[in-house]
Amino acid sequence: MQLFRSLYSKLAAVLTGLFFLVGLSFVALTVFSTEMYQEEVIQKLNSHLAEHIVGQKLLMQDQRVNEEALEEVFHMLMVINPSIEIYLLDPGGNILAFSAPPGKVKRSRVDLRPIKKWLYGNATLPILGDDPRNPEGKKVFSVAPVSKLGKLEGYLYVILGGEIYDSVIQKLKGSFILKLSIGVIFGSLLFALIAGLLLFAMLTGRLRRLANVMDAFEKGEMLDQRSLLLQGRKSSADEIDRLSTTFREMVERIHAQMKKLQKSDALRRELVANVSHDLRTPLATLQGYIETLILKDKSLKDEERRNYLETAIKHCERLGRLVSELLELAKLDSNEIRVHYEPFNLSELVQDVVQKFQLKVKEKDLHVETNIEKDLPFVNADIGLIERVLENLIENAIHYTLQGGSIRLGLTPQKEVISVQISDTGCGIPEQELPHIFNRFYQSDASRKGGPKHTGLGLAITKRILELHGSSIELTSALNSGTTFTFKLPVHTPA
Repeated sequence: MQLFRSLYSKLAAVLTGLFFLVGLSFVALTVFSTEMYQEEVIQKLNSHLAEHIVGQKLLMQDQRVNEEALEEVFHMLMVINPSIEIYLLDPGGNILAFSAPPGKVKRSRVDLRPIKKWLYGNATLPILGDDPRNPEGKKVFSVAPVSKLGKLEGYLYVILGGEIYDSVIQKLKGSFILKLSIGVIFGSLLFALIAGLLLFAMLTGRLRRLANVMDAFEKGEMLDQRSLLLQGRKSSADEIDRLSTTFREMVERIHAQMKKLQKSDALRRELVANVSHDLRTPLATLQGYIETLILKDKSLKDEERRNYLETAIKHCERLGRLVSELLELAKLDSNEIRVHYEPFNLSELVQDVVQKFQLKVKEKDLHVETNIEKDLPFVNADIGLIERVLENLIENAIHYTLQGGSIRLGLTPQKEVISVQISDTGCGIPEQELPHIFNRFYQSDASRKGGPKHTGLGLAITKRILELHGSSIELTSALNSGTTFTFKLPVHTPA
């Protein structure tokens, strides 16, 4: 049954069987309707034949058969039309006389219901009556009552197509015209069948190609050139085209997700390496200073001991900050931290955050400028998370701005949002590093070349917080000219 596994073979088998049944039905119907039409025509043409014979000859006299008159009628009709058979019936339908050789007539009585239907009804032709020569047969006929002085003496029952007529029908079935007609019918059906099979082949061809591509995809093969065969046309509203388009788009999404997962896996490995390195360095330093304190405890001066302890504390703080930021980023990624929206004054929050960094600003002799328009509307966001965003961006600006530089914070209303800009005059970011600046543990070239150490998680946390708010962060930077971060928050609209 391997042949009928494909959709095309099943459709072809069904279509072939359907055409075969339709062809046989059509031929049978044609033959039947032709016979019925011929019987109707013969009965209409000879509808007054029995009446005419009864009017010309006295067939019965005193309820007895007039043998001489009947013999003349038999002889006349045998010469004119040998297929006609004549039967003389009594009022009850019993056969009194007939024009047939002895032993041919199989019935002794004819059913009178079709005769009365012919004489007194308004039935549609053809009307079939009993065939005296065939106990089960029916034939078209012509009939007329035989009466004298208004008294019914019997019926003249004329079969219009006798046994000779049956043989003629058989010959007609084997005739050239009928064979030609049947040949034309089967030829037309065969042409329609071939056209249908070709049409099915065209329609299922794309489906077969799609199935082949899906099989190849299931086996793990790359869909490069063969996927071009699935370029569906969305405007055609064709189900196969839409299925091909949907499958191709699904494959493209799967490939994109696979690449994203591979990239994420690479970042994860890099993350583990970076975390291991960033944890190992302060731990090793911390361990070294503590071991030095233990080994040289009695020989160290108070000032040296204090320097060792301060250095150890700094590394402890760095470790604590790194672990805290890792936990915070993990919670943001796992959606453990929910955004609690509330209206608040963004300008006041910016001023509060700037105040937190006054000491660091003074240590590096930086100039901080705030450009905030008056009467700014409230924003609708999570005040705690937005405070974390501002802290990260300001701390990042202080971190990468050289001594004597400046930092500028601006709040600008724009229709339904407020745009927040944080700019600095720091070392800037090379153009090739801009796409990676928000990656976890990524550090700019300045940090890698001996600049102050940073965890590299602040910008990743910032981006994730803004994504949870349905916002994004934009970055513009020029080497040795400074960097500007921009994000937007929605204005609070009272209900």
